[in-house]
Amino acid sequence: MTEDDEQRHTLTNGQGVPVLTYLQGVREGHPWADLAEVVGPDPVETIVSGMSGWAVSGSVELGEQLLRRGARVMRHAHEMRRDLAACPPPVGWSAHTLGDGLRAVPCDRDAAAVFPAWRAAFPTDHPDHHRGSDEEALDKLLTPMLAGSVLGPVLACSALVVDETDRVVAGAIVTDRDGLPWVADVFRQPGARYAGLGASLLRRVLGAAAADGLTGISLVVSDANPARRVYEKLGFQLTGTSLTVVVP
Repeated sequence: MTEDDEQRHTLTNGQGVPVLTYLQGVREGHPWADLAEVVGPDPVETIVSGMSGWAVSGSVELGEQLLRRGARVMRHAHEMRRDLAACPPPVGWSAHTLGDGLRAVPCDRDAAAVFPAWRAAFPTDHPDHHRGSDEEALDKLLTPMLAGSVLGPVLACSALVVDETDRVVAGAIVTDRDGLPWVADVFRQPGARYAGLGASLLRRVLGAAAADGLTGISLVVSDANPARRVYEKLGFQLTGTSLTVVVP
């Protein structure tokens, strides 16, 4: 494996021929080849022999080939994009009312303050539930995300929602992912009081992003996540589908 620029890496086969490029990271404790793209001969044998234990995110075709070699599915997801230039959000979105004593604040709280709402938003039956311990979820997922060390620096259009006691109950975290504005996470406390809060908060965030001069914003939603319908109603359009698998 070699690095062909500051972020993107290249996997070569036994003859030194490039077969795959990817962005390197860590996902659920696994070294992670994100946004993997096939660039040469069939990379499957090289991936299986040289990337055991890695998470690989790429096309459905690549994922299915790896599944036939014993890999397991980590996530089947759809990438979506909201064009903020050609179809700008309504002016009022950046000041969208949250109601019921709730208010939006900057995304500048520490991870420990955000964690209870974030963890509660993804219970065991949710497709994006983290199966590890609370400590692991906080230390390996949320803390690095808020620190900007996983999906890029957190952008100013991000926001949290707090209740009348100043407790965080929801959030929308937007990052600069290698120059691409990216919705890293949207979450809210469960319960009737907070129904629809995620969509309301995302309207505010999209309005703020457009006001900040961003021309588009992207995200990934799991195949089984009903939030996809919410994103579609807010103007996000499907741009691609990927499989993330763990190499045996």
